[in-house]
Amino acid sequence: MFKGSIVALITPFKNNKLDEEKYISLIHHHISSGTKGLVPAGTTGESPTLNNNEHKKVIEIAIKESKGKIPVIAGTGSNSTEEAVELSKHAEKSGANGLLIVTPYYNKPTQEGLYQHYKLINDKVGIPIIIYNIPPRSVVDMSVDTMARLFELKNIVGVKDATADLNRVDEQLKKMGPEFIQLSGEDGTALEFNIRGGTGCISVSANVAAKLCAEFQEASLAKNNSNLLSKAKEINNKLMPLHKALFIESNPSPVKYAASLLNLSSEEVRLPLVKITEKTKQEVRKALKFADLI
Repeated sequence: MFKGSIVALITPFKNNKLDEEKYISLIHHHISSGTKGLVPAGTTGESPTLNNNEHKKVIEIAIKESKGKIPVIAGTGSNSTEEAVELSKHAEKSGANGLLIVTPYYNKPTQEGLYQHYKLINDKVGIPIIIYNIPPRSVVDMSVDTMARLFELKNIVGVKDATADLNRVDEQLKKMGPEFIQLSGEDGTALEFNIRGGTGCISVSANVAAKLCAEFQEASLAKNNSNLLSKAKEINNKLMPLHKALFIESNPSPVKYAASLLNLSSEEVRLPLVKITEKTKQEVRKALKFADLI
């Protein structure tokens, strides 16, 4: 259903407003570059500082412009269950193919609280839901047992795993089986993630290396083909400095700077994020050159 290189879309700004022209251009760039899915209004899309209307608009535009060519997994998570339900219902009505819903941040819910949060959203919509488990940002970590309980519900189909613990791939595969979609949330560990049983990556780097990320995912998912696996390793080595450079400072400031060098977006971010330092810019430029992107 959802596999390969799926981009965690940045949201281009111009004078602190959504730059629709650049955003639409970015979407078509991904379609033509082989990207297998779009995630608008996620963390990389600066969802915490998008107002409600903007949040809905970036999802609507992604759906409209993709024209069904590639799936749209709308970022509709919130630490307010009521708000997550409202955003999720809007995304479904707008034509989204799926939802990416982050574990509630700041509230620090228990495992039962996590279960009830996702269950209520599940009960209010009729499209697939991907759990976004990212303890470094949300503080809470959904256990494999809680995930297994949720997988029994009609719409819960998988996880975007940003725990950076590769053993979780094995644990989740053993507990839920191969039908449970496992997408990496960490570009740097995506190769090993796929080798262990993952089916793709919701990628930050794909914003600026769409074609390379698509080729990498396609090759890394061909597990029984040694030639393609060698190609995946080669591309991975080429992209590794970029994966690292894009997280020297808080995401998405570095990737927006990288995108500005490729004329894909301005480097503008919203407070409390700020533009990256000159030192980080040098590292980003160096990584883009290493990957033959500039």
